[in-house]
Amino acid sequence: MDNSIWEGNVVKVRDDREPICFHLSESNESGRQFAVDNNQVSSWFAEGGFTESDLRSRVEPWLTALFQSEHLSLLAGSGLTSSVQFAVTESSGNGMGNPDPKSYYCEQIKKEATESSARMGRGKEPNIEDYLRVQNELLRGLKIIGDTGKYDELKAETDNLIKVFTDNITSIEYSIASAPAEKRSDAFNKLVLFLMSFASRTGTRDRLNIFTTNYDRLIEAGADIAGLHLIDRFVGALTPVFRSSRMDIDMHYNPPGIRGEPRYLEGVARFTKLHGSIDWINTGTDIRRIGLPFGSKDIGNFLNAPGIEGADVRKIMIYPNAAKDRETTEYPYVELFRDFAAALCRPNSTLVTYGYGFGDDHINRIIRDMLTIPSTHLVVISYDEAGGRIMEKYKEFGRPSQISLIVGNGVADLKTLVDYFLPKPSIDRASIRMSELLKQRYSIPKPDEANSDGGEPEL
Repeated sequence: MDNSIWEGNVVKVRDDREPICFHLSESNESGRQFAVDNNQVSSWFAEGGFTESDLRSRVEPWLTALFQSEHLSLLAGSGLTSSVQFAVTESSGNGMGNPDPKSYYCEQIKKEATESSARMGRGKEPNIEDYLRVQNELLRGLKIIGDTGKYDELKAETDNLIKVFTDNITSIEYSIASAPAEKRSDAFNKLVLFLMSFASRTGTRDRLNIFTTNYDRLIEAGADIAGLHLIDRFVGALTPVFRSSRMDIDMHYNPPGIRGEPRYLEGVARFTKLHGSIDWINTGTDIRRIGLPFGSKDIGNFLNAPGIEGADVRKIMIYPNAAKDRETTEYPYVELFRDFAAALCRPNSTLVTYGYGFGDDHINRIIRDMLTIPSTHLVVISYDEAGGRIMEKYKEFGRPSQISLIVGNGVADLKTLVDYFLPKPSIDRASIRMSELLKQRYSIPKPDEANSDGGEPEL
């Protein structure tokens, strides 16, 4: 299969032996019609194409089953923020643009950043993360050799780059928070339904794990609106501190009339920001989370408080950060990725990625290791082809039976997912019980199950 198939949409679920490539052929009052590319054939659609209803009956039950796996994880990338931002502003940007370094070693920095981006499969256009990573490495080398002049020059440029980066992120939050009320409400309603489709798990299942590579707080804002409790490694109320000893803290309740049998509280998920956050501050001995409102335009106004004196944008814990020593550079990210690997690499585990472009080798490596366990499953949901990386990783992982694909703007935008393909975002025991009763009382037995006299089938 060549990359031309990604101009449309791709779905591979259930027993599909290969990805089904298709495009929108017609849209009318009765729904959308899709035409299949490359003369592909399958047992679940007629020759030439299928309807949106056909696709929904194929995808929704499959996702519903996978979402009730023993272990479920969601990995959200920048595509989630972009989809919400586009819904309210009709434009999107992830703040990862290509900077233009001016320091003494600018040409060497550009060259290494470009090569770093190419090694990770993101093409020849490096982003801010690539530049920060290279500049931090160079800063450490200049400090070792004692070149104070060039060190100070590059440090000032790096500090400014981090400020530009964080300003871009806060501007994205502000554009969402300050959007017209109707658009903002509709977009957040879709986000809430999206999150609760994953978080609505029965009490016999392990907690949902939410991982994100984003630095913004869109998921936290959606969880607040949904009443979804997020458990992370931070402990405290006013200025929470990052703790290595999480010890699987959870939330339970005691049912009325039952003693000594606490049950899981519904609407709780574990939350991990793999690359840090714009409200995480390095205070020297601790990593603290400051009280930064969603959509704040100036972080500096919230750094003038006891306990975080002297903090500035260089202390914001984003990956890669501008910390000086190796121990601080590795902490707290080593703890976060340990949580990621522990959540994924275990039997009967399902990982769903949404808006993640597979451009981070350190994350892809863990996903590849997860797929070596036969009972695990990966579901890739993406609005676009991520520069062809999705198909590249699909082939590289080499486990097609353990990978499902839902890719393309016709099937993977947030509104379409919530309206058609994601499971019902609630634990509705009444509906489940009603379905069981209807099946028991009104289902028609197959001919070979019935007795010759027309009675009930034998047990």
